[in-house]
Amino acid sequence: MRKCSVTKKLQIVAGGLDDYKKLAHYHYRNSRLTAYAAIFAMRLHNETVGVIVYTMPSPGLELRNVATGGAFVGFDRATQLALINKNIRCISRVIIEPRFRCLGLASRLVRETMPLMNVPVIEALAVMGSVNPFFERAGMTAYTAPMPTRCAQMSEAFSMAGVEKNMLINPQKVQRTIDRLQQNESKFIELQIKHFLQSYGKRRNMPAGMERTRFVLSKLTERPTYYIWFNKEVRS
Repeated sequence: MRKCSVTKKLQIVAGGLDDYKKLAHYHYRNSRLTAYAAIFAMRLHNETVGVIVYTMPSPGLELRNVATGGAFVGFDRATQLALINKNIRCISRVIIEPRFRCLGLASRLVRETMPLMNVPVIEALAVMGSVNPFFERAGMTAYTAPMPTRCAQMSEAFSMAGVEKNMLINPQKVQRTIDRLQQNESKFIELQIKHFLQSYGKRRNMPAGMERTRFVLSKLTERPTYYIWFNKEVRS
């Protein structure tokens, strides 16, 4: 299946919940949509192979204030919410059916549907943005919050033990690396993990093992990247 022959036949059209439901199980947040502003489907011969879901924006996002230069702050609560809801839509889901991945279709789906929302600002939050930056390839600008000191220290400790940054999304690989450490290295990592967990209440006493490693990694990688796109054709 050649890339050029497939992409030429794909069409992006207004979609609905049925399109989302067909592909929802391929998304890491396989959950029911409570509300949405718009859904667009990417179809090949009437088969849905991609879907993008737009929702109303969250009321307050720190990185939105940074990206917009504080355009939505300094108002009373009611005015602020009205401005946000009028001017912003959020990309909540982008799903490509596995057979059609690695063809740049996620970026295309984002790039071609953002103007169709007819609002000044489109935003998105992506937990795995640094791993698969398709929002940036679609023309959005990324903003990342600074890593908390405890997370930076834990990441550095892992690096010293041979756990590379690109391994942090794979708990199995990290656990195998930890299990192979020499005694001194093992003690070092154990102390670092226990210190790291002090910030997480009941989790501070988690026993060593896969569940604990998975939890630690989730906290190291949970900081979502904020993406924003300004539609120059629409006035706020």
